[in-house]
Amino acid sequence: MPYVHDTLARLQQSSPAQTEFYQAAEEVLECLRPLFERSPHYHDHNIIERIVEPERQILFRVSWTDDAGKVRVNKGYRVQFNSALGPYKGGLRFHPSVTSGTIKFLGFEQIFKNALTGLAIGGGKGGSDFDPKGKSDGEIMRFCQAFMSELYRHIGPTTDVPAGDIGVGAREIGYLYGQYKRLTGRYEGVLTGKGLNWGGSIGRKEATGYGAVYFAQNMLEARGDTLDGKTCLVSGAGNVAIYTIEKLHELGARAVTCSDSSGTIHDPNGIDLALLKELKEVKRVSLEAYLGAHPEAHYIPRAAYPGDGHAVWRIKADAAFPCATQNELTGADAAALLDNGVACISEGANMPSTAEAVDRFLEAKIAYGPGKAANAGGVATSQLEMAQNSSMQQWSLDKVDAKLKEIMANIHQQCADTAKEFGEPTNLVLGANIAGFRRVADAMIDQGAV
Repeated sequence: MPYVHDTLARLQQSSPAQTEFYQAAEEVLECLRPLFERSPHYHDHNIIERIVEPERQILFRVSWTDDAGKVRVNKGYRVQFNSALGPYKGGLRFHPSVTSGTIKFLGFEQIFKNALTGLAIGGGKGGSDFDPKGKSDGEIMRFCQAFMSELYRHIGPTTDVPAGDIGVGAREIGYLYGQYKRLTGRYEGVLTGKGLNWGGSIGRKEATGYGAVYFAQNMLEARGDTLDGKTCLVSGAGNVAIYTIEKLHELGARAVTCSDSSGTIHDPNGIDLALLKELKEVKRVSLEAYLGAHPEAHYIPRAAYPGDGHAVWRIKADAAFPCATQNELTGADAAALLDNGVACISEGANMPSTAEAVDRFLEAKIAYGPGKAANAGGVATSQLEMAQNSSMQQWSLDKVDAKLKEIMANIHQQCADTAKEFGEPTNLVLGANIAGFRRVADAMIDQGAV
């Protein structure tokens, strides 16, 4: 079918230099070939041409004042991609690598991820090239207030509900919410990831990491295996990585790595979770400080590994959880993981594996959970926070965790059933893309050409 080539060619012309967006779009479109052959009515309604274009893109200047009184300027973004299933839902990312292409790819992935949860949420994403690292609390507060002074015009509890992402944690959500409330005079569930004493959901911080582990557990159980006793590799050192490690330890597995932008820690005895939380959630320092308490661990500086890939994926293990950022796991990394016996990969980050790496995993027929399915626990629990806000309630951790486990089991079942339906039972990438697409596309058809 020429629609894949033609659609990508149009995107490259209308949205130049957005390589990550092209990568995300190509993966989805290629997976949809068998669906279009079986159900040509999607082509008749031009769903592909419509779904790859955001309903709305917002780009704005963010002017703020640093501690020295100097005015600084950053770019702000919000892409409202698709609202066929509900209000736009997706995080805000504050990181110097953020571009319009980054936000487009994240927003596009969010459409299908949110659809897989079965909840009433559409897809969106936003952020800024602002870097919170090295900034004082006052500077971060002033930036967040300036950012929200524009964004507030475009969001609302039934319109668009942003959440956190890289660089946007509880502190940033608090500052953003305070400014929204100041500008609108309304106390409502317009952001998720809020503080527990003012509308947040117990379990939200842990949800993406826990969900990635629950997804791995479901994949292994489908193959007659468990996580118990498994040695696991985890990349990243933020919320997703920390709570992936926590849940792995709870289920009897041993996570032996974590990483940040400076390097990788390998602790064969298992990552000291309490110390990791102290270094990253309290002190906010480099992982190299881990060696102060555990000199027997190994620290591999990022600069010491300049080749094609990352040191975190070159350690022998049974399972891997990429939880850092996009395209962190290369084809060479994938080959190393497979050579070292890794038979289960569950993605906590968004599109952390390159196209070449994904091809290797699918060819090997290992248990591979793509990010749009495996890390959907975070946005699912965000929607649970929205539900709690609407009813003025706060649920217990047991209730939230039980719902999260059920949602992740349902996502896995959807992906597995759809993959089997289309003749590739081990290909959960195919299953996730077709299952998510069908739910969104059917809603778009029902709602007409809008």
